Amino acid sequence: MSDDLRPELADLQRRLDKTTDEFRSEARGKRHQRGLRTARENLADLVDPGSFNEYGQLAVAAQRNRRDYQELQSETAADGVITGTGRINGRQAAVVIYDYSVLAGTQGYYHHHKLDRIFELAESLGLPLVMFTEGGGGRPGDTDIVTQVAGLNITSFATWARLRGKAPRIAMNNGFCFAGNAALFGCADITVATRQSWIGMAGPAMIEGGGLGRFEPTAIGPAEEQSRNGVVDVLVEDEAEGARVCRQLLSYFQGPDDHWECGPQDGLRDAVPEDRKWGYPVRRIIETLVDDGSFLELRRVYGRPVITGFARLEGRPLGVLASDCQQLGGAVDADSSDKASEFLELCNAFELPVLSLVDTPGFMVGPDSEKQAAVRRMSRLFTTGAALEVPLVAIFLRKGYGLGAMALAGGSFAAPVYAAAWPTGEFGAMGLEGAVRLGYRKELEAVPEGAEREALFGDLLARMIENGKATEAATHLELDAVIDPADTRLVVLRALAAASDH
Repeated sequence: MSDDLRPELADLQRRLDKTTDEFRSEARGKRHQRGLRTARENLADLVDPGSFNEYGQLAVAAQRNRRDYQELQSETAADGVITGTGRINGRQAAVVIYDYSVLAGTQGYYHHHKLDRIFELAESLGLPLVMFTEGGGGRPGDTDIVTQVAGLNITSFATWARLRGKAPRIAMNNGFCFAGNAALFGCADITVATRQSWIGMAGPAMIEGGGLGRFEPTAIGPAEEQSRNGVVDVLVEDEAEGARVCRQLLSYFQGPDDHWECGPQDGLRDAVPEDRKWGYPVRRIIETLVDDGSFLELRRVYGRPVITGFARLEGRPLGVLASDCQQLGGAVDADSSDKASEFLELCNAFELPVLSLVDTPGFMVGPDSEKQAAVRRMSRLFTTGAALEVPLVAIFLRKGYGLGAMALAGGSFAAPVYAAAWPTGEFGAMGLEGAVRLGYRKELEAVPEGAEREALFGDLLARMIENGKATEAATHLELDAVIDPADTRLVVLRALAAASDH
């Protein structure tokens, strides 16, 4: 620091220095010993260099009447949360980074004021917001505040939730995330977590206080479990990968990318096996169709019969839905219905067109499915589809049966701006085997069991397959076209151009 600085400026520099990792070396060392990064290291990795404007850096915990003020300046630096604006991928965004080294990242009085300020700013300016959420929830120790009882009249949670549909919100967590921090995490549009995350609506103290027993923090909401149940959209290895994924996720909401490449498309002609009963890895089809390296999947291990994610075509971002025929044969179950509905709502809110790759025997049926509230959860897909204002292109890779196929096409085969099938496409009001057994029951029962009945069933099924071929459906104008699989990328681009370039 220069000796020529005026005293007041020198005092300011000393105060600001107390919030830095260099001054708080002991706290930094503890993070590094655990293989973790500091809040300011995560901030530096997330935002473009030299672009960050910090808000409320001089805040301290509201504990002046119980702790030394000089101590508070370093030990409760920024009151446990860094907030501000900066560029991410060259575009402006709002940023919140929780600092676990300050009172375990808990939420105090001035802390909430900082959250309110940045949330309201993001709302008024339409800024996307990325939040790192590591922390222990509400803080009971802010004894300076004597004008409240419970402190439940804060607005942070409502303001954060009010951003839904106005600005994309991405939450990333590493470590413990309980109570209020978890509520913020769960409200985000997209959630990212490291494998070393534990996320729960109550931490150990609250659980024990409620008379529910004593639990270690690592027993509450482990990341792998929260990924399986759909709380976590993207599971990453560490904070560095988390920051990278946050930047990539945000990029889909920031417009086209001028730099893109794609691979040869001819391999798509053989992507679906000749045997209609065989499964195939649909992710390979997605990765071939879209720009190289652009596909990022959400909720990979939740609602597995339907894949959701973001990708690019010639640099233009879009959402991707795809049936995974290797999971329940592609049948749309209750979990995957919720997953698909929420994803479509997200795409619609932020004007991302959707590509739906369909290969489904329909909705999952049976008593076990109904126990999962199938009627309510599956029907939601039709409500969501009816509300879509962004263009949806449907490509039927193989099976397009019943209500489930309609739901994945936006609610009707007439809903997409373009609905096309590969030559392997087959269609019917229900699965063809079931249609034969139901529709021709009398004829089948009139034939003795055994080889003769099986032969009749095979003949009737072959007739149904022939009648339900994609080319027949297109002849009756139930589809817009049947296409060469190698032309899929070009066809989708043309359809989206027709829907968008006007």
